[in-house]
Amino acid sequence: MATAVLPATDLDRAQQWWHDVLGRDPVYTDAEGGNLFYDIGGCVVLVYRTDFAGTAKNTAFSLMTDHLDRDMTGLRTHGVVFHDYDLPGLKTVDGVADLGGERGAWFSDSEGNIIGISEPAPEMMEMARKMRAGMAG
Repeated sequence: MATAVLPATDLDRAQQWWHDVLGRDPVYTDAEGGNLFYDIGGCVVLVYRTDFAGTAKNTAFSLMTDHLDRDMTGLRTHGVVFHDYDLPGLKTVDGVADLGGERGAWFSDSEGNIIGISEPAPEMMEMARKMRAGMAG
């Protein structure tokens, strides 16, 4: 089993963002520390309180989709603004990078953590489904 860990400076704000933008509510809240636990595609995501939230400049969490344009439109209706990059080896157009058979985009949550969303090539998506099914057993 694995857990993704995302920092938050304001747990109430983070919980509201997860509910409003991703349509998720915690599956468990730690009564002592107030830590929030979410289930995203079978992955446990811990959101915890720290003053260091949003300081990482890398992708902290990544989502996979079978329809990037649809999901980006849905996220934009909830106020998500996608990052644009023009770096060696990575250029986005309207927030989307063509990664050679895969398309991806990045945005920040309410705490400044960078979240990626990608539409992998069909064979990669099938491999991910098989891996997930294998772990469930």
